[in-house]
Amino acid sequence: MPAVEIKPDVFWVGVNDRTTDLFEGIWPITKEGVSYNSYLIDDEKKAIIDLTKSIKGDEFLAQIDEVADISKIDYIIVNHMEPDHSGLLRTFRRIAPQATILGSAKTKDMLESFFSIKDNVQVVNDGDTLSLGKKTLKFFSTPFLHWPETIMTYEASHKILFACDAFGSYGAIRGSIFDDECEHFDFYQKEALRYYVNIVANYSTRVLRAIEKLSGIPVEVIAPSHGLIWRKNISLIVNLYKKWAEYASGDTEPGITLIYGSMYGNTEVMMNAVAQGISRTGVPLEIFDGSRTHSSYILPSLWTKRGVIVGASTYEVSLFPPVAEVLNMAAQKHIKNKKAAFFGSYGWSGGALKGLKRIIEPLKWDLANTLEFVGSPTGEELKKGERFGASFAELIKK
Repeated sequence: MPAVEIKPDVFWVGVNDRTTDLFEGIWPITKEGVSYNSYLIDDEKKAIIDLTKSIKGDEFLAQIDEVADISKIDYIIVNHMEPDHSGLLRTFRRIAPQATILGSAKTKDMLESFFSIKDNVQVVNDGDTLSLGKKTLKFFSTPFLHWPETIMTYEASHKILFACDAFGSYGAIRGSIFDDECEHFDFYQKEALRYYVNIVANYSTRVLRAIEKLSGIPVEVIAPSHGLIWRKNISLIVNLYKKWAEYASGDTEPGITLIYGSMYGNTEVMMNAVAQGISRTGVPLEIFDGSRTHSSYILPSLWTKRGVIVGASTYEVSLFPPVAEVLNMAAQKHIKNKKAAFFGSYGWSGGALKGLKRIIEPLKWDLANTLEFVGSPTGEELKKGERFGASFAELIKK
């Protein structure tokens, strides 16, 4: 894509990545892709805000060349040190050795650790400003969004907030970078939630603090490091982030996430019966095969829904490993205070339920109902499964 003018003399110079399979080496983006949004302010002094991954270096430099001479860049503003934001710093240091790198005090330390860069680095503190000529930048400390050194940069004349990883999403840009021109809005909203839960959710308290801190600043454009640039639906993305952050400690949506894993199909047969029971109550339900669905896609449902049903067979006197792996990731993301139920098949001895309890008890999940059976479920057991699902759904309604 060519450089895109966001406001007079302020340009998006980012790149799309449709070849990386795992974001952060964990989260699948093979189908969705991701954008690395970088921004160029072409004033009396020229500033780049965030860079991109080194694998997209040629394309990125070509974007900047459309607007300004790279060798004459005056400032490189590092909102965040993660390599998808800072990967080309050494390249820029060679092309524009005179450019001053700006970042937080922790960024200065990390620059030396990551890139052996110590010279021509300037620390900016919370509330500091920088004049570029006609435009003035203001810096806000927003630690743990989602690393400790993270800052946001605000351009005052156009009221643009360069929000770093906050308000971002997975998903390569599909033509337009702006929310009001996007024909795939539902896709980006869904990917914003997945991105939030995968990347930011552990720091939800910090998200709420940042939203409160920035609430008095007039913002006409939110320009994050990944995904769409928001200029029409600003309140939408801010309110979504606020709602998702509040889910960490508050009430969530009255729905059920059903995660199952079946070795030979017996637990899956019961899963269908349980799902039938739930469906009769009208409670929203999402079903995931833990053996075939990456936790990246399951975590958003767990984060937003009040109820969880785990269906898993016993494997070597413990919980079926693919399901245990999903739940362990939920624990990693501190998904707490859920109403839960469990069903599953075993051959000669149980153990799955005990394995489940080991994972969910520290998370303060309330295990309301359990249903275990030997081998293949009988017709009567399947009817019991329907009642099991309906009964749990009624609890979630309340």
